[in-house]
Amino acid sequence: MNRLEKLFIDKPSKVLNIYFTAGFPNLNDTLPLLEAAQENGADLVEVGIPFSDPVVDGETIQKANIKALNNGMSVALLFEQLKNMRQTVKLPIILMGDINPVFQFGIKEFCEKCQEVGVDGLILPNLPMAEYLEDFKPLFDKHGLLNIFLITPQTSDTRIREIDQNSSGFVYMVSSASTTGSTSGITAEMKTYFDRVNKMGLKIPRLIGFGIKDKSTFEEASQYANGAIIGSAFIRAIDRENPKEGAAAFLNQVLN
Repeated sequence: MNRLEKLFIDKPSKVLNIYFTAGFPNLNDTLPLLEAAQENGADLVEVGIPFSDPVVDGETIQKANIKALNNGMSVALLFEQLKNMRQTVKLPIILMGDINPVFQFGIKEFCEKCQEVGVDGLILPNLPMAEYLEDFKPLFDKHGLLNIFLITPQTSDTRIREIDQNSSGFVYMVSSASTTGSTSGITAEMKTYFDRVNKMGLKIPRLIGFGIKDKSTFEEASQYANGAIIGSAFIRAIDRENPKEGAAAFLNQVLN
C-alpha cells in the first residue's frame, strides 16, 4: 500500500501536511527539512519544485521559488538530494509544482526517478484531467504515484465528483480564490464551501490548504476535512540561519 493511502487509514483526522520549496532557504536544506518535519510531528510533506512562474503561489512562495532557483535548484538536483531519503524519512512525500519542469526533465524519466527515491504522489495543478487520464495515469500507476487534484469554492459539484472519482491519495481543497499565503483565516464563506463539499459524501480524504497558518487555523480547518496544509507560514519560519530549528519551533507551536 502507498504510504499516503496508509496514512489516512491509520490517521483519518487532523493530518498535518507541511509544504516547503526544495532548495530553500539553502540549496542543501531539502533532506534536513524533511527529517525535521518528521522529527517534530508532521504527517505528510509536500516538496515544491521551484519554477520561475508558479501558477497559484502568493508572494512568500514566489520568493522562495526565486531564491531556490538562484541557489541552483533543479529537478535533477532534487532527485539527487532525495536518493537516500528513505533511509531516514518514513513519512509520505509528495512533489508539487508546475508541469513544465516535469516535461523538461522528461515525464517517463521523472516518474522513474520518483519511484526510485521513494516519492508517493504528485500535485501538478496545471495538468488537465483529460490529459492525465489519457496520457499520464498509466505511467503514474506503473510507478506507484498517486495523483492529487485541487478543488476551489468555484468548482462545480459535477467537477468535484469527477475529481473524487479520478483522484488518489486525497483531494486538495483550496480554501478560497486567493493565492497561497492568505492571512484572513477561516471565514464564514469558506465554512459554507467546506460544508457543501462534506455533504457530497466523497470517497476520498480531503485536506484544506491556503490560509492555514497556525494552531488555531489548523484545528479549525481540521473540523471540516481530514486535516490541513501549511505552506507559506512554514516557509517564513524556516527562513533563518538554522532552518531545522525554525521548523521545530513552528511545528511545536502548531501541534502543542
